[in-house]
Amino acid sequence: MEARIERGEAAALREHAAAVAELVRDAVEDGASIGFVLPFADGELSGYAESLAADVDEGSRIVLRMRRLAALRAVDQPIVLLVGGATGTGKSTVATEAAHRLGITRVTSTDFIRQTIRAYFPPPMMPSVHLSSFETGGEDGFLEQTRHVLVGVEASIERALTEGWSMVIEGVHLVPGMVPAEIEGALLVHAVLHVEDIDEHRSHFSVRDTSTGGVRPLEKYLQGMDEIRRLQRLIVERARRFEVPVIESTSTEEATAALVDLVLARVELALL
Repeated sequence: MEARIERGEAAALREHAAAVAELVRDAVEDGASIGFVLPFADGELSGYAESLAADVDEGSRIVLRMRRLAALRAVDQPIVLLVGGATGTGKSTVATEAAHRLGITRVTSTDFIRQTIRAYFPPPMMPSVHLSSFETGGEDGFLEQTRHVLVGVEASIERALTEGWSMVIEGVHLVPGMVPAEIEGALLVHAVLHVEDIDEHRSHFSVRDTSTGGVRPLEKYLQGMDEIRRLQRLIVERARRFEVPVIESTSTEEATAALVDLVLARVELALL
């Protein structure tokens, strides 16, 4: 069964405006939060489809269309999506948006898992987990921290499979070759995000600082940029060695589309 995401054209959107309106109606009636609240008039839906087409015409919006969405619903195994990459590559944003598009409601991060481990193991017992990934003293320290965190990642995945949940996990610790390539009873998809251009990578921290109100100190990351870039090279090299897809994350939209496409391709393969 074919399952892929394609860029939609405005002409096709207008041609199928009625179908788009019906899809929106079904989504809202099923409880989706997409900007409409029941009750609403049919004219609102047709107007919405036309406004989308107009935005596509002027280039201010990209419309993606999913072929055979039923393929996702036909899979009888949970999907486990792992999104790795160095600090500041957009993992959290891309993973959350991909989960939303795929209908996966459980999303967590290796940073959250690391924070949980910290609560149980004080610095003298497990010093590496109390440091940022780029402050662990180089490759050996980072890989030591990764091994500790992956114990929690494996437990999270095991719980999800026991409950039959699909799940997205993102984080720097999802290092290719250190996480399983396959998981019995689940469809596993693993990808790594990276940002090729250093100035673009640096700008991600400024954007994050603005959007979070400075919760994460900007200077700390900018000062650690050389080590962050070294860890990115390590992760990307391992991804290529272990044949894990590497996705350029300069554009959140394009990275998200590529990630979702990987999942759909894996679903398609499982249904053959």
